[in-house]
Amino acid sequence: MYKLVIFDLDGTLLDTIGDLAAAGNHTLAEMGCPQHPVESFKHFVGNGIPKLIERMLPPGHDKSTEERAYAMFTEYYSQHKSDLTKPYPGMRELVRKLREGGVICGCNSNKAHEFSAELVRQNYGGDIAEIIGFGAGFQPKPDPGAALEIIRRTGVELREALYVGDSDVDILTGHNAGIDVCAALWGFRSYDELAACEPTYFAHDAAELKSIVLG
Repeated sequence: MYKLVIFDLDGTLLDTIGDLAAAGNHTLAEMGCPQHPVESFKHFVGNGIPKLIERMLPPGHDKSTEERAYAMFTEYYSQHKSDLTKPYPGMRELVRKLREGGVICGCNSNKAHEFSAELVRQNYGGDIAEIIGFGAGFQPKPDPGAALEIIRRTGVELREALYVGDSDVDILTGHNAGIDVCAALWGFRSYDELAACEPTYFAHDAAELKSIVLG
């Protein structure tokens, strides 16, 4: 049914929350600000690092504080982004099976393109054919520009593409691109939050996603 699957990165292909939280709390500690439990970072992420910075800082901060925090966060994260990050159970095997079955896999993330590309290559090798992260010439999700570019590069029809992600941002991106969407329930957000965005499918794990894509 599908010839292309476009995956979100954080919370979908990779469990990155430990390293994101560590970078965030390191930054907050260095700035003398209160830190947050790891669980809170699941609600800070999804719209890119600048928005994560804005959400984790204390209320009432100014733009210069955000800029300082962004510089500190990215410096720390660039050196520690792989300390705890790992693929979700079954996802590496699923992506390999999809590729072997003739399904193209892509990745569209609001994480900086450099970080996205490096993490995908480290964890999925060459099984992800197209990667577009933030800063690669497209507006951040839920703008569909990057997803549509992956579709254009791979030469598939809209009806042959499926978007898979764990947040409202991802589901809206798929809707905005005019393609089917699968909500990844193993990620950072709740069923109720995802259901409100009306995805085409829900998948609890890699096995369910495999059935959706391959039948």
